[in-house]
Amino acid sequence: MATKAMNFKLSEADIADLRRVADVYHMTMTDIIKEAIHEYVKQAQKDPYYRLTVNIEEASPQESAEILDHLERLSDEDLKLSGG
Repeated sequence: MATKAMNFKLSEADIADLRRVADVYHMTMTDIIKEAIHEYVKQAQKDPYYRLTVNIEEASPQESAEILDHLERLSDEDLKLSGG
């Protein structure tokens, strides 16, 4: 798979923490960042909010706002999947 370079800024404290983790696990800081992003995306894709909104590409801005407003009002109980 092709890769692209990205630039972002981290605090010196975050860089120091990242460097310590990289040293302990004998990994590069880049590999740890890639793994962290991969894990974050994997978790986000399991989230009910993500799953309910990911395919809302054809809605108008007003429709999207209405849908998101409705979703934000749902409780955890409303979002619970039934095992029926």
